[in-house]
Amino acid sequence: MNQAPAFDAVHPIRVFLLDDHEVVRRGISDLLDAEPDITVVGGADTAQHALTRGPALRPDVAVLDVRLPDGDGITVCRELRSRMPELACLMLTSFDDEEALLDAIMAGASGYVLKQIKGSDLISAVRTVASGQSMLDPETTARLMRSLRTGPAETPAEPPEVAALSPREREILTLIGDGLTNREIGKKLYLSEKTVKNHISRLLAKLGVHRRVQAAVLAAHLEQPDTGSHQA
Repeated sequence: MNQAPAFDAVHPIRVFLLDDHEVVRRGISDLLDAEPDITVVGGADTAQHALTRGPALRPDVAVLDVRLPDGDGITVCRELRSRMPELACLMLTSFDDEEALLDAIMAGASGYVLKQIKGSDLISAVRTVASGQSMLDPETTARLMRSLRTGPAETPAEPPEVAALSPREREILTLIGDGLTNREIGKKLYLSEKTVKNHISRLLAKLGVHRRVQAAVLAAHLEQPDTGSHQA
């Protein structure tokens, strides 16, 4: 895996903004530009404008409004990341929407936060996703995972990618879905953190996803006949 990039005042995080409200866009731009290790390289007010302008600016992070007059930020996220796989997308929305969160995760978004977020927390979220980590609104994510696990009976059994996992990979995927870190998974399964990391790299490749949160969504489809097996 590539090492997470290091950003500073000399090599700041390059941010691209997409929001159809000029006041919101300017406010976020001013907020982020005030930080020495962040620079806003450009912005857009429509999905089409973002897709035309974004790739040319080579941002490290794209802060994308979910709802737009000519489309949605999730489609923009998917399209931008197909052209720039290293781009981290942070979805910003006024709505606490589980379906949009699921779509954002599967589109490869690194983060999903509500517009009610504090300025300092938004700055932190930009730095988090720029470093290669995930930043998701915890309450919305927890509700989403619960609803996936207790969804309607007609939910498809297991995606074929999940069925192809080894027993150990399925075990680790279940624990990822429970929100455990690599270190916590290692303690639970008596494995080194490096071994867990290797297992996760392989299972992500088998699942055809790039991010841990995408794997966590797929973990909700796992059949778990003996849920007590991992209890202390």
